[in-house]
Amino acid sequence: MFDLDCITLLDIGRTLRDEHRFQSGRKITFAPRVFFGAAENPFAPPFDWRPDRLAKKIAAGAQFIQTQYCYDVPRLRVFMARVDELGLAERAFILVGVGPLRSAKAAEWMRTHVPGVHIPDEVVRRVAGAQDQAREGRRVCIDLIREIRAVKGVAGLHVMAYRQEEAVAEVITESGVLGGRTPWHPDRLSSQQSNPPLEQAAS
Repeated sequence: MFDLDCITLLDIGRTLRDEHRFQSGRKITFAPRVFFGAAENPFAPPFDWRPDRLAKKIAAGAQFIQTQYCYDVPRLRVFMARVDELGLAERAFILVGVGPLRSAKAAEWMRTHVPGVHIPDEVVRRVAGAQDQAREGRRVCIDLIREIRAVKGVAGLHVMAYRQEEAVAEVITESGVLGGRTPWHPDRLSSQQSNPPLEQAAS
């Protein structure tokens, strides 16, 4: 259905939660308890328009943002610099998308067939030149995580590993984002004081 865009939908949800009413004005008894998120793509043109679009999503109620795959850190830095100027990183958690590449062929397919995915030529060449392309694709992801986590305004990352779920643990461990800390687990309730929650540990 095309009656609502993402900004309108966020605004409706925020009104239900915060003002306890429908758009018609009718009150609701029990407001939903929701933490609203939205998507953004810093890597698709028009580039200058993307931070302004993000500002509208946050104003409508988005509390966290997940981006499309990032394989172009310079382009991300330009986007995040403008996000910082607008003060958006102080109003929402921005999680940058990353993911391992299975092969150069898979990278070519993604950037050709998946809308909004931008993979620079140098990344494809790096994977194509490796003897073990899947492992090199994981190394690319690890290197990207290390770069991205240092970009001002980035609150964390989310790893998208379609049909490579087994690679996620390796990528996270080798990237060093956990810094030797033990992830939270229900069996470790007694140690919550000493171990930060995952969203802090992975930031």
